[in-house]
Amino acid sequence: MERIWQVLEETPMTGSAFSPQSILLSLLLAFVLGQVLAWVYYATHSGLSYSKSFVQALIMITVVVAMVMGVIGNNIITAVGLMGALAIIRFRNIIKDTRDIAFIFCSLVVGMATGSQRYATAIVGTVVLSLIALYLYLTSFGTHRPSNGFLRFGYRGHIGPEHQVPAILKRFCGNFTLISVQDTGFGDPAEYAYHLMVRNAAKNEQMIDELGKIDGIENISLTMQEQLLEV
Repeated sequence: MERIWQVLEETPMTGSAFSPQSILLSLLLAFVLGQVLAWVYYATHSGLSYSKSFVQALIMITVVVAMVMGVIGNNIITAVGLMGALAIIRFRNIIKDTRDIAFIFCSLVVGMATGSQRYATAIVGTVVLSLIALYLYLTSFGTHRPSNGFLRFGYRGHIGPEHQVPAILKRFCGNFTLISVQDTGFGDPAEYAYHLMVRNAAKNEQMIDELGKIDGIENISLTMQEQLLEV
């Protein structure tokens, strides 16, 4: 065990060239650690913007950056030339989730660590980053309660304070505000829009079911901050 750790411990960046064995080890380790980051991203992802290509790109980025670090080595001229070559490339892919940017940076840093033969830093860093991502996912850190919601539905008639709709919303929401009422005047149902502060998002379906039982209500749509539920 001590021998393995000695191989993976910090390697000082001297003027010596990288050997083929060290470069191969760097690329293989980058591939393994890139997969760890990809699996953690896959297991902790939530939302509607999941992409298989992005998960595979995390692995490729880690290996490519490790290769770049091997190409640069300790040659400052090669580093400057490579920077100039990469400056020609324009990346226009839109990142939909801020969390995806964090994983891209993780892949870049892990690739840099493995490519510069700082194996211990790469392994420990990957483990720590993975544990942090799992902790944030399992604890739902940063989730705001109550949840913001936007309710829309059509109704033929007027909704006053004594109507069934406000009574139902009071049961499920800490607060709600009527944002707008649009009436076309051509016999179509008026469109009501409410902003909701939902107490328990798990009861959203129950709230929609009760609203749907009211005569005259149709096309109910409830949009939550991180999820979409339509009836």
